[in-house]
Amino acid sequence: MSNQEIIDKLLSGEMKLYQVDKEVSAKEATDIRREFLEQKYDLELSNIANYTLDMERASARNIENSIGVLQLPMGIAGPMKINGEYCQREVFVPLATSEGALVASINRGASTITASGGVNARVVSDIMTRAPAIKCDGVGDALKVKQWFIDNFDELKQIAESTTSHGKLIKIDPILIVGSYVYPRFVFSTGDSMGMNMVTIASEKILDKLAEETSALHIALSGNVCVDKKPAAINIVEGRGKSVIADILIPKDIVAKKLKTTSEAIVEVNTAKNLIGSAASGSITTAENRNGDLYFSVNLPDLPVATVGGGTSLEVAHEGLEILGVAGSGHAREFAEIVASTVLAGELSLVGALAAGHLARAHQELGRG
Repeated sequence: MSNQEIIDKLLSGEMKLYQVDKEVSAKEATDIRREFLEQKYDLELSNIANYTLDMERASARNIENSIGVLQLPMGIAGPMKINGEYCQREVFVPLATSEGALVASINRGASTITASGGVNARVVSDIMTRAPAIKCDGVGDALKVKQWFIDNFDELKQIAESTTSHGKLIKIDPILIVGSYVYPRFVFSTGDSMGMNMVTIASEKILDKLAEETSALHIALSGNVCVDKKPAAINIVEGRGKSVIADILIPKDIVAKKLKTTSEAIVEVNTAKNLIGSAASGSITTAENRNGDLYFSVNLPDLPVATVGGGTSLEVAHEGLEILGVAGSGHAREFAEIVASTVLAGELSLVGALAAGHLARAHQELGRG
């Protein structure tokens, strides 16, 4: 079939969007689906069509029913000095955003950090989790299933690790019981991969073993005790992904020069905004006035980042990792330290702007409404 014949079939409903991939290459399928939209809605999608990604590779791993690429402006902030365990150097941080004033704000925070001697960053935990929902007949059976996980841990560890060359099952903890439901939280180390797919596949193999040896019913592979993509107290306590802490002590003269305010004012704003106002947000920013100097920290308990796998192979993402000097294996924790340091830079500048009364003015000048 010609491209137009395929488009005609899409327009008539004779062909589904995903079926186009069976007829032509991924690049051609991308163009056909986009042209289908242009003809159906009388549009011109020339910007979505303008990209440099390898669509063959992206379609195999990263996207379905592709029509092109979204572009965002990318800026750079820095240099920012980081005194981490894995990152011990100055970095320039690439930032893709459509929000005016954001890059400028983080750049100001980075400048403050570097002038103060650098930000301290540490990865305090490095795990990925999956917690399925399991249905039992009653609480008595639920307790037996919990004990089954405890008694058979060594065998379950072997089963899980047989599915991956990098993942390691560290523990199954906690194993929650709610009525007749059991939620075992499988905790893995996953190396430089973010590991979501890895732990999902490994957990499914454990559940196959559960089905063989017990009468418990596997309801869902994720029972929201993991917890993925949403705020959760258990992730604050137990961690998930990389758990990272960054802190810095900023001399009072630099607070005045760079942030145009005082340590006392920043502490007051931070208490009202980040401690009281955001008590249930799951993010933690602390500020202390230490004899006029400012102690400032951020705590990121749930930071699932990677330097291999997933979207890191996309050309633009890979170039961004190369700017940071963390592309490829062996750099995931270094990347996490950079992310936490960048968050601190942004929080520091934002709270400083609020304390100095500059936030609205900055958005008016740089955000342009």
